[in-house]
Amino acid sequence: MKRLFVALWVLLETGPAFAQAPAEEPASVTQAPAVAPKREAAPSAPGDKPVSPPESSAKVAPEPDAKASGFSPELQRTLDALVRADLKVGPTAGLSVGVMRGGQRWMNGYGYRDVAKKLPATVRTTYRMASITKSFTAVAVMQLAQAGKLDLDADIHTLVPEYPVKQWPVTVRQLLGHLGGVPTYDSPSAGKNTKPVTTKEAIALFSDRPLVSEPGTRYLYTTWGFNLLGAAVETASGQSYREYLRDHVFGPANMSHADLDELSTRDAQQAVGYRVAGGTLKPSRFLDVTSRFGGGGTRASVEDLLNFARAVLDDALVTRETMGRMQATMVTRDGHITDYGMGFATYPLRGHYVVAHAGGQPETTTLLVMLPAEDAAIALATNVEDEAKRLRRLSIRLMEAVLDGGAPSRGGHFTDPVDAVVYEGMGRLASYGLAYHDWATRGPGALPPEADLPGAFAKVSALFDRAAIARDPRGAMERIRGAHEPRAESVFIRVGARMAATVEKAMGAERLRTYRTQGAAGFFADYLAACETLKCPEAQRFSPSVRSDVARFVAGWRRAEVPALKRTRLEAVKDPERVWPSLKDAATRAPAVRPDYTDELLTLADRARRKPMDRMRWLDRATELQPESMDAHLAQAMGLLEADREQEAIPHVREAFETPEGSLVLSPSGFLKRLLDTRSPRVARGLLRAAVTLHPDAPELWDALARRERALGDAVAAKNAQAQAKRARQVRAPRAPGGVAPAGSAPTQDKAGSLSPTVPADSESPPEP
Repeated sequence: MKRLFVALWVLLETGPAFAQAPAEEPASVTQAPAVAPKREAAPSAPGDKPVSPPESSAKVAPEPDAKASGFSPELQRTLDALVRADLKVGPTAGLSVGVMRGGQRWMNGYGYRDVAKKLPATVRTTYRMASITKSFTAVAVMQLAQAGKLDLDADIHTLVPEYPVKQWPVTVRQLLGHLGGVPTYDSPSAGKNTKPVTTKEAIALFSDRPLVSEPGTRYLYTTWGFNLLGAAVETASGQSYREYLRDHVFGPANMSHADLDELSTRDAQQAVGYRVAGGTLKPSRFLDVTSRFGGGGTRASVEDLLNFARAVLDDALVTRETMGRMQATMVTRDGHITDYGMGFATYPLRGHYVVAHAGGQPETTTLLVMLPAEDAAIALATNVEDEAKRLRRLSIRLMEAVLDGGAPSRGGHFTDPVDAVVYEGMGRLASYGLAYHDWATRGPGALPPEADLPGAFAKVSALFDRAAIARDPRGAMERIRGAHEPRAESVFIRVGARMAATVEKAMGAERLRTYRTQGAAGFFADYLAACETLKCPEAQRFSPSVRSDVARFVAGWRRAEVPALKRTRLEAVKDPERVWPSLKDAATRAPAVRPDYTDELLTLADRARRKPMDRMRWLDRATELQPESMDAHLAQAMGLLEADREQEAIPHVREAFETPEGSLVLSPSGFLKRLLDTRSPRVARGLLRAAVTLHPDAPELWDALARRERALGDAVAAKNAQAQAKRARQVRAPRAPGGVAPAGSAPTQDKAGSLSPTVPADSESPPEP
């Protein structure tokens, strides 16, 4: 069982450590009046002159807080230390962080919003929000729908006449969930506008494109679709998009520094943007985002984001019923969950119900994570591009500190592939069940309709049947990864939520918070114990085989636990080298079943990036301790590619592919998705060379390899790859529609089984954190 719902992709460029800049001015977290900020002259558009990363010796104290945050001094120090530790990896410029739970807040700025002038990033610093704008737009649409000024099931053409009638009608509701079939950027130049445009001009940029699929049948993440929604806001409200947001979203949410991101609205606190190239920082290339106004055209501070989160969690912008609908995942016509509601990505993460959006553009990477059941939120913004991996990772560390008492969440490692599939199912059921139970009882959500609960328990037992898994491991894994979906009668959600309710009734609500450290088998064991107390019907106690697996998994987990790591992560230990012998000893005590430390070992490898020998040692240890881990083998392959040891890397890619998880995740589109986080052209080429050995009939992989070979100056290799792509297309041509789809064509199941969009190379980020 690998980590749930988090793709741990490895950064591929070395670079100087992150700098801590001296504070320029105090930043208050007091509520500011809902008025537009005074605008100052905007900075000139950056060029391509390289910028040296700042030195890392200067320190920055937490931003002064005019009101007590409510978080204990110890927790504030912990949060600060987590951020500083994470930012030691790789070059970056500035980062602003905000954490909120109930009435408690902690915010801080790190590094520089302007490296050349050494101006610090603070809580007040404003950043491009990029795709978080989609959440603002969705709120505006739903406000107008509540007021009866906009029909969610209206054809968008009736609201935006300049958007021509297409081969199928496209509704507002479908556009809110990326189910409208509206394309995304379809060429490198399509998303690179450098001149301001009006709403009509922004729509004209794509209005002649046909729909790429029948609405409702397929998830396709699209900024252009949200531009249509922004135009619909103007039609329905009679105001400009900017005026509507300021009057009805930014103002009521107390987002004092939020606005459309135009040069004329920028003030002296706007962050200067950077990208990483060759291991160093360079100014971002200029992009005018008026061309993506409704899908990525705003700017704000992290304080603004926390205020927006507060308004969402308090139902201050739309009613609780409406917000519940916005937070519920949409479903394709054939019953596939998209993990995206109306303007928010929404899915379980380690038993938490997450409502979130990420953003990425030239000049910025952003992330907003809200947890409705826990009344909590995390806001992150940096002025460095392509930092989605860092922000995802950091958000989870902060979440662990604030919500889980700092206790790390670990999956399980199994030497028996049948055990691995069974535990994958248990982990997914536990996460969905705990998350949906909390969301429905403490948040605005609702559970799937209750029907034939004994039958649902029987179906779960059948999914975990060892003989059936042994006969067809891949098929069993596919069925398990779809067991939360309506097409499978949502059995994981229904059964898991009933289990959570039963445990809460017998053992109290706090017991539900313990399973992120105990593992999924602990949740099953407690449920079976609660059933003894509450006399559950026999039909709701699973099969004898499942009960036997639960007991064996719990016993193995307990034998393999390392006391020093029960309440802390390996990378947080002062001297991880001293703990390594204990990890090896634990693996010897419980070779078949034990906690999975892959994530922590790979974090240590990342932090040793400037010490190649140390880095490779931790990568070697990850595959030694978890030889069946897809993540460990992929990370080691990347490390070897960085060291120009391509022939040694390819076997590790194959090992990763041959795991039960890898056979599903490392599809052609899965490999292409990983390239989005691969900054080194040489490493990307090596990964593609390995990928085509596993998928020789995937033309999209050969095409990508040809481009990489050409970019690296190997014309002969590029020509050969292009010829292979042509051959692969000829082989694929007769295939039925169920064949492998090109990247970006459909949702793909990631390693956590969470349907997440496969987004083509694009200036905007997919929504998942």
